[in-house]
Amino acid sequence: MIYPEFPNTFWSFKHALKFVGKRSALPPLGLLTVAGLLPPEWPVRLVDMNVRKVTEKDLDWADCAFISAMVVQREPARRIAARLKAAGLKVVAGGPLFNNEHEQFEDVDHFILNEAELTLPPFLADLERGCAKRVYSSAEFADMHRTPPPRWELLNLKRYATMAIQFTRGCPFDCDFCNITALLGRRVRMKTSGQIVAELDGLYDRGWRGDVFFVDDNFIGNRKFLKTDLLPALIAWRKGKTGNVFFTEASIDLADDPVLMEMMAAAGFSKVFIGIETPDNACLAECSKSQNKNRDLVADVKRIQRAGLQVQGGFIVGFDHDQPSIFQRQIDFIQKSGIVTAMVGLLQAPAGTRLHARMEREGRLSSEFSGDNVDGTSNIIPAMNKEVLRDGYRRILDHIYSPEHFYRRIRTFLRESRPPTVRGHLEISHLLALLRSFFRLGILGRERFQYWKLLIWAQFRCPRLIPEAVILAIYGYHFRKVCEAHVISPRADPKGR
Repeated sequence: MIYPEFPNTFWSFKHALKFVGKRSALPPLGLLTVAGLLPPEWPVRLVDMNVRKVTEKDLDWADCAFISAMVVQREPARRIAARLKAAGLKVVAGGPLFNNEHEQFEDVDHFILNEAELTLPPFLADLERGCAKRVYSSAEFADMHRTPPPRWELLNLKRYATMAIQFTRGCPFDCDFCNITALLGRRVRMKTSGQIVAELDGLYDRGWRGDVFFVDDNFIGNRKFLKTDLLPALIAWRKGKTGNVFFTEASIDLADDPVLMEMMAAAGFSKVFIGIETPDNACLAECSKSQNKNRDLVADVKRIQRAGLQVQGGFIVGFDHDQPSIFQRQIDFIQKSGIVTAMVGLLQAPAGTRLHARMEREGRLSSEFSGDNVDGTSNIIPAMNKEVLRDGYRRILDHIYSPEHFYRRIRTFLRESRPPTVRGHLEISHLLALLRSFFRLGILGRERFQYWKLLIWAQFRCPRLIPEAVILAIYGYHFRKVCEAHVISPRADPKGR
């Protein structure tokens, strides 16, 4: 089972991982889950190419290779598929990349598309009979009660900064640029709380005390079940345990439910990613993001922060209704809200979305979808002048990730935030990250003045949040390096700090 290398992107955290001595931010959860669907007598080996290389010994050992990848991993997936084919292995592929692009991969023998719970069993049966087809797909959605737990034993846990589990699939909303509903539907399907507790037990029993990412696209899609079942089960699970802080993704209407936010904090959630997209109501209507319309989004963010949940935000420019004023409006919103981890991307149209279909009808698809939210590219011919859009986008990133404004945003967040209800487990890697931040940010970095100013300010104003301040400073270093590599012209610094 092979997971191709993840390129240097906003969410790869490659530059931040160096501070904690880890190789990868997250494990390949899809492959770990698929491994649980394979015949028990099959010997299975996992090679995450973000952690180690595929060796000739691996290729000699195996007779079949399963690849999973996201769109942003397109080129690494293409290279490893060619290598596997040349080595004489049977190559099987599945995952988001291949759902819409499988015809472009000639080196893959079999494609297991859509949800593997439905499409892998018939492939395995046909393989046993010697009559396996090239493509297996399904328009149905899987019953997650039958989804096996990830096979954690295939991982070297020490190589990862965070673990991942999945509680739900699907999202009740239908934003036109998002392919989640096309892939997974609008009906929110869930595992039982017993399944989730068993998966957490599996990690805990193997010594994992770090963060756990609930990868759901909208964790709060079924609030009633959360309040009456899962969150009480998680609160009960963590009694007598240390560590394992959670984070997830949700919609902005989380801010309307103080009871839900309080329960999430008590269960151990400390961060939540929210797709805010834009403060412009006309653009929100354009992309069918009705849940964000006609709201005081800054006030919503601050309510969530005050509940003890750090808000990470996604933002988009390049909508047809965007005016040149949108760039400063986005900057003002991000700075005022105190969203430190702000991912700003140009509007893109993934295959399978209503936006892609509309752009195709209008003859406005210009290139291949990269899958990278912040690489400064788009597969859409924008309504706004291209140069104006590109320059405005560059100005947003240059502003929000400059040390002066980034560190000011950290202080805004810390002033609004309540310390996490559940504290993470202190590890040697955290102490090493602190020491490395002293050296790399506080001595060598061009942000050294802002770094020490932040720590001194936090010592007097919110000493319990100093760990969060250091983590966010390290994140800022990563975000700036990524943005400079893709979008912002690097400043004159011979050592590339």
